[in-house]
Amino acid sequence: MDETKGRRHIVRWTVLGILGLFLVIQLVPYGRTLSNPPVTMEPQWDDPQTRELASASCFDCHSNETKTYWYSKIAPFSWLIQHDVDDGRSVLNFSEWDRPQEGTGDVAELVNGGEMPPWYYTLIHSGAKLSDAEKQQLVAGLQATFQNSPPIAGG
Repeated sequence: MDETKGRRHIVRWTVLGILGLFLVIQLVPYGRTLSNPPVTMEPQWDDPQTRELASASCFDCHSNETKTYWYSKIAPFSWLIQHDVDDGRSVLNFSEWDRPQEGTGDVAELVNGGEMPPWYYTLIHSGAKLSDAEKQQLVAGLQATFQNSPPIAGG
């Protein structure tokens, strides 16, 4: 009987500790100020379908049109989202085509290799999961878009 009480006591304090830690990390401000700067310039898309596929599977991290969801204000999810958006926008941002974009050369490899969109993103956003045909269509469309409407060159 004492052993059972001891286990319950440990479980109770563990649960309370985890709950307390969860509440404390909500005080960390990182990730709560996710914002969408203005769209300054988009590429001249080769086809509306290319933009539609890019919007569905890329824009939340690679544009200034990030959609926020209820969980995007809850740590630690807010931290991951803020990090992914900051990182994504710095490499390739479809909303700031008037600045250099270092990520245009890697798109085919990342999309075809299944690295983009990330697997954990597609778990929650099923519309971002691309079939093999959609991957091919997106890659071909983006390559045509980048060729016909390259971002400005870096200085």
